[in-house]
Formats: sequence, C-alpha cells, structure tokens
Amino acid sequence: MALKEHGLHLFRSAVGTVLPGPMLKKALVLETGSRPRLVVHGRPFELKRNLYLVGFGKAVLGMAAVAESILGDHLVRGIVSVPQGIQATLQLKGMREMLLKPQSCIQVIEGAKHNLPDRESLKAADAIRELAEGLLAEDLLLVLISGGGSALLPAPVPPVTLEEKQTVTKLLASRGATIQELNTIRKALSLLKGGGLARAAFPAQVLSLILSDIVGDPVDLIASGPTVASPHSVQDCFQILAKYDLTNIIPESVRTVLSSPAPDCGPPRDSAHAHNIIIGSNRLALEEAKHQAENLGYLTLVLSDAVCGEVSTVACLYSLFIQLVCLRGTGNDPLKDKVGDALSNLAAELEIPGLDLVGTLNVLQGSQAERPVCLLAGGETTVRLQGTGKGGRNQELALRVALELHRAKASGGGTSLEKYEALFLSGGTDGQDGPTEAAGAFSSQELVGMAEQDHFNVEAFLSHNDSHTFFTRFQNGRHLLVTGLTGTNVMDIQAVLIRARGGK
Repeated sequence: MALKEHGLHLFRSAVGTVLPGPMLKKALVLETGSRPRLVVHGRPFELKRNLYLVGFGKAVLGMAAVAESILGDHLVRGIVSVPQGIQATLQLKGMREMLLKPQSCIQVIEGAKHNLPDRESLKAADAIRELAEGLLAEDLLLVLISGGGSALLPAPVPPVTLEEKQTVTKLLASRGATIQELNTIRKALSLLKGGGLARAAFPAQVLSLILSDIVGDPVDLIASGPTVASPHSVQDCFQILAKYDLTNIIPESVRTVLSSPAPDCGPPRDSAHAHNIIIGSNRLALEEAKHQAENLGYLTLVLSDAVCGEVSTVACLYSLFIQLVCLRGTGNDPLKDKVGDALSNLAAELEIPGLDLVGTLNVLQGSQAERPVCLLAGGETTVRLQGTGKGGRNQELALRVALELHRAKASGGGTSLEKYEALFLSGGTDGQDGPTEAAGAFSSQELVGMAEQDHFNVEAFLSHNDSHTFFTRFQNGRHLLVTGLTGTNVMDIQAVLIRARGGK
C-alpha cells in the first residue's frame, strides 16, 4: 500500500474517533424515572421541562443531533450557529446521524462562510443571547462548544461594529498573533465571549460540553470562552496591540471600548453557576492514529499534541526529524551529529509542550534501520502573512517541509534520504484549511524537484502565501487532502511516514 494511502487512513481514523456522536454518548447520561436527571461526569442536574440548548462551532450540528436524541422531550428549545453549507455537505456525504430530525425543536442558523464572522452569524449570536437572557433560576442551559465558535458567535460591544472587529482580528492575524492573543482581544470586544454568555444566562445553571481545538485545552480560550470568565485585563489587550505595532492603527471605537470600565452586571466573575467540561481533544485523535499506525507495522511515536509556532520554523523541525530517521543506520556519521544538534537547538527554541526529544531520539536510534517509522503530532501553527495568495497553515506547512527536504538533499543529505520513502501530511480535523476547500496537503522529498521540472517555482508561491494555488495547479491537485467539512474540530494533525525503498 502506498504511503499516501496509509496517511489518509490514519487521518480519517483520527478524525473519526472525535466525531460528535461518540463524544456526546460518553458524556451525557439521561436517568429516567419519577425524578429524571441529566448526569454529566458524575454531576446530576434535575430535569423538569427546564432544559434549553445553544451551540456554536464546526462540530456543533452533530453534537446537537446526538444531544437531542438522548434528551428527547426533556429539551424545550435550542439554537445552534454552524458553518455555512454544513447541512448540505453532511447530507451529501450520507452522514445523516449528524443532522437534526425534521421536527427538531432546535433552530439551525448557518453562517461564517470561510470561517469569518458575517451577518448570519451575528443574527445567530443575537438569537442565542436573547434565549439566554430569558432563562430563570430553575432552568438549565446546555451549551455545546467546538472550534470555530468564535466566528459563529460574534456580538461586538457597541459602538464597535462587526466590520471593525474583523479589521482588528485580520490585522493581528496578518502579523502572526497566536490564537491565544487573538482570543484575548476578541473577548474584550464581545458581549458573549469571555464569560458573557454565562452572565447573560444567570441565574440559570449553565453546563458547557466542549470539543477542544486549542493547544492545552484551555476552556477560557476555546471559542473565546463564552461560559468562562476572562482572566485577562485591558492592560493585556493593549500589550498585545503594542507588540504588533497596532495601537495607533485600530479603529477609534475599539480604543473606546478597551479604555472603558467593564459594566458591573451579571454574576460574580467566578461564574459559579457555570460548569465547563472537555469531552474531546486532539490527544484522543492522535491516540487513535497511533493505534492504527501500529496495526500497519510502524514504529509509532506521538511527538506532542501541542505543536505551535510559525510554519517555516515548524517545517524545519519536521524536516530534521525526517533526516534523522533516515540516518539511523549510518553509524558515527558527522552528518547525523550535525542534524541531531540542529534538531535539539530548534526544539529548544520552539519549546513545544510535551515533546520529549531525548526519549524520542533514543527510541529512534535504538530501532532497526529497516523498520518503518510513523511520527504523529497535533496542534496549531501560525502563518505570518506576507502576500495576497490563497492558502492555509496546513498546506503551507506541507509545502515548506517539502522545500526543506529538497534543500537538505541538495546540501549533502541526499544519499541517506534517497534510501527511504518519506511522506508528510498536515490536515485540519475540521476539513477546512483557511479559506479553501482543502483540509491540508501531502508532501514528500521529491515534490519540489518534480514541481521544478513542470516549471513551478515553489519559493515564489510561498513568498505570497499561495500554497493552495500551488497544490491545486500542480499535478491537478493530487497532493491536496480534501475531505469536506467533517463535523468536528480538534485542531490539526501531522503525520510523518518513513520506510525503506521497496517496502510494502
């Protein structure tokens, strides 16, 4: 079987294990009888026609469908804000279990095309806020949250407009701001994020079930923490803006809101009436991929579920890992020492949580050179925008890994690399990488050379952040990873597959 088929199998298996259905069925237990109760992770909630549901995120439609099938008539009403086109996509793919029934009491509003807030998602946020504000002390609000929730729950604090909030977000993203920094600003400019939804629902009980799409699973940052009080201050926001030289560029309305004292309303900042539970994460997806890779005969190592950093730096890291695996059987080779030192220095620079470099290298060096190797990782990289091309972080990462391997072959590492097949795959578990129809891309050590033969200048495409255009045009898009919207979202998954030439 080709490495690409193996990679695709691992990716699909990883995504399949964090689909909403399995996650919700594990988390939600309905106890029937004279006093029905909803039990979540051992915590009971009494039900008496007092249960309402709201949700927002790329995985929320499937979460809502499963929740309604479990809760039945106990659910009074619900509203979910989901990505534009997801219902049609799931229908087309035959994923009916992730669609609501025709007589559902849950209203579905689609919006945020290309993962950007728009008028439809603003309408959904207003409807969700109105439902929450109408709840009473005896009510229970079930909140379903997944990645992509920020764009699907825009509620700017007046006088900030949706367009002005988007301007600030785009400016930060274009200068390489992390997802944590972006969400800190989003929360400060939102009526619902940063605990705003929990405040709107007070005094009702709030129970949030969360599918994590952020490194480390911080509940205050996933979908910008609508049911978690923000730990950040106005000073934090201004420090972030100053870091990226945006203090004097932001709209005046944004400066006004950030400079104004927060309104004294709603429950205490500890939001004791709100309960937040993580039900799915990138780590679960990687564990399933590891299981599948081992079944295929690979020596499999999970590097980290928290890979972050600028894509060009992360691409170097993966390239060095691949080179080192290919140098396993070369004895006291000076090149192996050089690559190992470079890898150690780069890993120290990136400070990736959970990466046990020494332990990983010991396992690799102790393995037989003929043994196929699979390296798995997850997380979310960042792209510093410097052009007007079309791409996404996964496609750019895959293309940059290919370029780094091409350079390594040209600078003396070609002999060891040529003895092995090496595939790199990076894909978004939501099925959408940036504003494109692809989830990510595959690449290899041969890709750049083949592209040059077809008169494609890879470095030129990268200089304009135009990775999607490259992958679409080169060999009719055969290196793109295209899954369609998956109905879930637990960040990105990367896989490195390496085997000796002639392996099966």
